[in-house]
Amino acid sequence: MSNRDAGSGIVWFIAGLGIGAAVALLYAPQSGSETRELLMSKAEESRERMKEQARRARETASDWADRGKEAFNQQKDQFRSAYEAGRQAYKEATSGSEGGV
Repeated sequence: MSNRDAGSGIVWFIAGLGIGAAVALLYAPQSGSETRELLMSKAEESRERMKEQARRARETASDWADRGKEAFNQQKDQFRSAYEAGRQAYKEATSGSEGGV
């Protein structure tokens, strides 16, 4: 397919969109003000739905962050305990060998 054919196809597609929009306006079952009201109410519903989804996403992210902090603190406590146990074992091992030498 040549570039000229592709450009022609796009032009026909856009023309079809325009004709379809014009026909839809001619056969619309409502007046312009009713259509605008309908569109505004649908837009408001969509906006409210998006706000709710954003709120839920924030809550979920907050829950994940809290769980991550908990897991990090648990790992930190385990590491600290292991470090202290190793340090104590080292002290006991070194103090025991000094007395035996």
